[in-house]
Amino acid sequence: MWIMFIIGMITIILSIIVMILASIISKKSIIDREKCSPFECGFDPKSSARLPFSLRFFLIAVIFLIFDVEIALLLPMTIIMQFSNIFSWTMVSLMFLLILLIGLYHEWNQGALEWAK
Repeated sequence: MWIMFIIGMITIILSIIVMILASIISKKSIIDREKCSPFECGFDPKSSARLPFSLRFFLIAVIFLIFDVEIALLLPMTIIMQFSNIFSWTMVSLMFLLILLIGLYHEWNQGALEWAK
């Protein structure tokens, strides 16, 4: 029992020492203004190098990924149909499609699918 306690304490102490050393070593001591600015042929940039990111585009991309994964889950359902009980398969498929349709309606109702206003 004491051996497990001692091994656990040694593990925790070594972990803390490694984390403290990593945080001390990884700190930058010199912050250079030129290294932090974008490179534009040796001149100061005329405008901000950081372009605003379209959150609408990001939202559409996330919705696409979600529905893409759900389609990947729907495709094997046709193969499983012949190996399972038709009633349980129908109920599971309908529930899955109902959840999909409710999510689609919610996104449509919130206006997330409208690209331009």
